[in-house]
Amino acid sequence: MEATISIPQTLTPKDFASDQEVRWCPGCGDYSILKQVQTVMPTLGIPRENFVIISGIGCSGRFPYYMDTFGIHSIHGRATAIASGLKATRPELSVWIVTGDGDSLSIGGNHLIHILRRNFDVNIMLFNNQIYGLTKGQYSPTSEEHKITKSTPFGSIDHPFNPSALAMGADGSFVARTMDRDPKHLQEMLKRSHAHKGTSLLEIYQNCNIFNDGAFEIFTDKKSKAEETLFMEQGKPLIFGSQKNKGIRIDGLKPKVVSLDNGFSADDLWIHDEQDLYKAQMLTRFFDNPDNEAHLPRPFGVFYDVSRLTYEEVMAQQIAEAQARKPADLDALLAGKETWEIAA
Repeated sequence: MEATISIPQTLTPKDFASDQEVRWCPGCGDYSILKQVQTVMPTLGIPRENFVIISGIGCSGRFPYYMDTFGIHSIHGRATAIASGLKATRPELSVWIVTGDGDSLSIGGNHLIHILRRNFDVNIMLFNNQIYGLTKGQYSPTSEEHKITKSTPFGSIDHPFNPSALAMGADGSFVARTMDRDPKHLQEMLKRSHAHKGTSLLEIYQNCNIFNDGAFEIFTDKKSKAEETLFMEQGKPLIFGSQKNKGIRIDGLKPKVVSLDNGFSADDLWIHDEQDLYKAQMLTRFFDNPDNEAHLPRPFGVFYDVSRLTYEEVMAQQIAEAQARKPADLDALLAGKETWEIAA
């Protein structure tokens, strides 16, 4: 009898597109993100049945319907909790969480910080459009101060969250930023997120052309992009500008923009190191400059990428150690260490 050889199926982007009509507003940045995800997933070498897309509530919540994979459209802010339970019981699955700035940073803020510190091996795509889109234009936790919306007619007095800085503060092991209107960079960051073993947080600037159009135009428009964006690459100096003639160097404890046409060279600049915790935190804060500080470009790329044990790995170790103790004494476990004997 001849042996049967199993040939791995070659997947294409079409294999990840469901038969559902994509129903976002025409021109929404979500279309680009969906396209890049469907382009990248066939290249990851994972069987299609091992992908799971889990979303919360919001425009981004529709994502699982448009992916021909397993998916869960969960409840507001709780996608991270549901993903944690799934990954704990089915660690072989590739779990992707799709969430928005309102879903993950308002009602879901508590769940977000805890999945980051626990370090489940999942991938979080945080669509940040600085507005509530599905509920028609209220300000969100990332909306800028003084933002006039339907819920803040005199301007928002809230100080906004910085998602990447928040992720660093929650001890995230992988933190990165990209944008919907740079497909190549978005694809690269999706691949980097997948390659990381642990919780990856990828903040994606996403344009809501109905309720917050142009929020990130300064970083996407050809006229301003080169001067306003800083693309970080591991082991390379931080250089930007339309002529690649500007760079970032550390002046004492502060980042400073210098000109490569005015006595400085690439050797004088800050060299990006994705494993440097302190510099990663500085980079996430570039757009938080006080008004009297020098203007800094907005960083895109991987801020931080370090390895540490995942939650499911530690959980499996603990279970194995508990099972190795024979015989198991349930009474002793329930009694614990703080028990007393009462004399008659």
